[in-house]
Amino acid sequence: MSGITDIDSLRRAMADNSEQPEGPARNARAEQLLAEAEKLDVPLAVIEALGHQLKVYNYSSEKDKMFVPFARLLRMWDERPEDFDEYETHSLHWVFKWMSAGMLDQPHIPLASIEKWLAEMEHRYRLAGHSERAVRSAELSVAAHVGDVPRAERAYAAWLAADRDAMADCHACELHGQGWWQAERGRDAEALLLWRPVLDGEFTCAHEPHTVLASSLVPLLRLDRPDEARANHLRGFRLVRSMESMRGAYADHVEFCALTGNEARGLELLAERPAYFTDTGHPRSKLDFMAVVALLMDRLEQRGLGEEQVPGPAGRAWTARELGAHARAEALALAARFDQRNGTPYVSDRARARMAQEPLVERLPLGVRTARPVSAPPPPVAPPVAAGASEPGLDALLAEARRLSEGLRPHAVEAWAAVARAAEAAGGDRLDARDRAEVVDHEAMGRGPEGAELFERAAELYAEAGDPGEALAARTRAAYVRALAGRVEEALAAVAEPCDRVLALYAEGATGLRQTASVLMGRARIWMRRVQEAGEAAGGAGVAEEITAGAEAAVREVLTLVDGHAGGDIRLASRAAEARAMLADLAAGAGDVAEAAELFRRAAAQFVDAGLPWFAVEYEARLAGLAHHLGDVAEAERALRAALEHGGPYLEAVGRAQLHLQLAEVLGGRDLAEEAAAHALEAAHWADEADEGPALGAWARHQLGGLLLRQGRWAEAAEVLESALPDLHARTHGDGSVVQTLWWLGDCLSELGEHRASAERRLRAAEIARHWPEQQDHATLAHLAAESLGHAGLPAEADRAYVRAGELWRSLGDVHGLVRSLRARAWLALRTDDGAGAARELMADAVRECRAALDAGPPDDPARPHLLAELGHTHRQFGELLARSAAEDADDADGDAIRATLEAALSQVSEAAVVFASLGGDALHSRTGAELAAGWLEADLGRPERASARARAVLAAYDGRDEAETTDEPDEPDGTIAGRRAEAEHLLRVVREQQAG
Repeated sequence: MSGITDIDSLRRAMADNSEQPEGPARNARAEQLLAEAEKLDVPLAVIEALGHQLKVYNYSSEKDKMFVPFARLLRMWDERPEDFDEYETHSLHWVFKWMSAGMLDQPHIPLASIEKWLAEMEHRYRLAGHSERAVRSAELSVAAHVGDVPRAERAYAAWLAADRDAMADCHACELHGQGWWQAERGRDAEALLLWRPVLDGEFTCAHEPHTVLASSLVPLLRLDRPDEARANHLRGFRLVRSMESMRGAYADHVEFCALTGNEARGLELLAERPAYFTDTGHPRSKLDFMAVVALLMDRLEQRGLGEEQVPGPAGRAWTARELGAHARAEALALAARFDQRNGTPYVSDRARARMAQEPLVERLPLGVRTARPVSAPPPPVAPPVAAGASEPGLDALLAEARRLSEGLRPHAVEAWAAVARAAEAAGGDRLDARDRAEVVDHEAMGRGPEGAELFERAAELYAEAGDPGEALAARTRAAYVRALAGRVEEALAAVAEPCDRVLALYAEGATGLRQTASVLMGRARIWMRRVQEAGEAAGGAGVAEEITAGAEAAVREVLTLVDGHAGGDIRLASRAAEARAMLADLAAGAGDVAEAAELFRRAAAQFVDAGLPWFAVEYEARLAGLAHHLGDVAEAERALRAALEHGGPYLEAVGRAQLHLQLAEVLGGRDLAEEAAAHALEAAHWADEADEGPALGAWARHQLGGLLLRQGRWAEAAEVLESALPDLHARTHGDGSVVQTLWWLGDCLSELGEHRASAERRLRAAEIARHWPEQQDHATLAHLAAESLGHAGLPAEADRAYVRAGELWRSLGDVHGLVRSLRARAWLALRTDDGAGAARELMADAVRECRAALDAGPPDDPARPHLLAELGHTHRQFGELLARSAAEDADDADGDAIRATLEAALSQVSEAAVVFASLGGDALHSRTGAELAAGWLEADLGRPERASARARAVLAAYDGRDEAETTDEPDEPDGTIAGRRAEAEHLLRVVREQQAG
């Protein structure tokens, strides 16, 4: 049985179907409803069912089905216009606009037919007395589509000049169309000005700001406003993600990814909508989609990823190269069909231009997780060469390698490797012993803990070259890498003899200060390694002290040797700086945080002064942590900024991510949320680059989402937090971070009106918090989940959640939470059938809980004023609830019952005014609000004198006050005093009119 027995049941069924997601299922249901409507033998029922069918077709991928129901509707209008009521008459003329656009989007409909239809639309609008505004807007679409710019500009001007009337599109849609034309003509700034009211939420509709956000992406990039483009992508994609009819806007988001270095994100978007590759009901949006698919695949090919597996049309596997060729062919074939229809090459030219775009931003971090990383194979490292050298020979490579190593520059190891390759390619023995020693020495450095034997070989070559000091230094380096491998005692034993020998040589003048410092520094490093191992082993205190003393002596010996003797030698300056950093480590290990911080600061400064800022980064990062521990936030911030600056291009991705994240946390703690968010965004990006997305990246996204939330950027925050959740795990990040992310996400979704989703996140968070020893968060989350369930139209589920929250508030002794949960349940109960009695009892329970808490506490309890305020608000809400129930029962109850209910309501709000009055000026606004509510009830009960007295009491309360004189009621908005005065004056006028009548 269909359940469609009359036009009212048909309307309910159509309303239900309108709430379903866009797509074939909703369209099929509309077709069934039309069949049911035809059985009713009511012309208006068929008209409404045809209109419903036309609407769901328009907002789906089957737009090509619109024309049949519209042709039938138009025929019915021409034959029997009296069958159409006022609303359906309006709707019939309204959808003329849909037909114009719909025909334009179907290349099989001749252009002459479209022009004829445009003239028909103009004729019928004129007959109906409508403005030509919508007609000229439609004419602009036709002219722009075929590339007739002069006609399009005339139509645009006529569109703006015509009066807005009932047939004009809503403000949001009109502004989108006007901005679209400005952007088409290259006037991006003008487009953004037109779109601003839509982007700011001043004008909205079912499909705006969805399309404006999408259309704004490339213009913003062209105007070098990437931050706004990122925000609009994150906001806008949330809106179009589930809307099947918005393939064109979806394509704009894919294009944005292709033009900003976010190819991986673009692939994810393709994977979410496989049907977009094949849906044929709207050829023009398919052309747009396939063009940007081709653009995205070209970007992958340019990155050397042509063989990467990518999502494409179902039924086979696709590489980027294959999908790019397929998409390009599809786009051009569709464009050719339009051009054949239009008689111009305009559509094909635009498609080719769109597919040929170059990136507008090489790298624009989005902050969201990418499940499909796109990583090109790393290019081979080119050997560093001297400036201006092309195809350098061996001598040039040697000079460059020695320049880099002498200056302790990055990439010295790679430069010496290039020397080795060139020497081998040249054949023969073109390197002398010294050159070969340095080649082997640097090869050993590149091997890390595995380089001991190569260091020993380098020592032999240095000795052969007549440099005994450097030979001893190489042997010391061999000992140190053995310490790194865990053989610390062996390393200490091995380094003893080189230290003794180098000091003797230095005393004799047989080696230099640099070589001697190198050996002593090697020994100090081994001692520091021993300190580290002792700390990890947690052995006896006496042993640890002895080891620390040995390490400190070794470090100070280095300092004594080199401090103040560098004389411009950056190697010696770096030894002094490193020694100071070692002393800082020892001080930190001993618990002297302030001394450690000062030594790290001096060490970093020495590296910078020596022209070696990249060596300062590690110590500036350490300094930041210590400064934060000491509460010196300014120094922590300075050190982190310096570390990022000094690291420059030499910072590894993971280090860069960590520094940005630390700085984000420091700035966030200073309430600099916008700048903090920028650093959290960079942290997320670099964590992903370092393949640390599931760990460090998730934490960065967690922080970024919270910082965006603090700025009220709800949609962006929601996208980021949702992308963080899959990688946040209690074992890695702590269950507190998981709960906080869910909590923040629930708040965002609530602000966005996505109440079911908000409730789900809040309930998940509450379930985790349920197991915590402290239950405050559990109670708060249960309460918030109940609020979301109530807003989502699920009163039974909301009531159960409020009951649970109330139990938790009671167990915590939190009267405020308990009372608020009871009041919320009362309002929920009032929304149900026959719920007025339960609502009153719940509100009465809330009053009793407040009074019991007041009676139980001493008169001088600091919490008493807050409890009194809670009691006042409860009385006020009780009165409002009773008044509401009286209004809702007005048709069913007798006059005496309604009057009794209003009297009870007046009693409650009067009591609220008394309670607020006892709190003095701190509750002034609350008292005047209650007085006015009581005044309106007095008027409803036919007591004009009492109503007037309450209104005059409010005016007297504000006599001589202005908005600058605030109370301690933080929830009261600006303008409260003016609003109260205006309402009191209005009440007095109403009462005078009653008395006069």
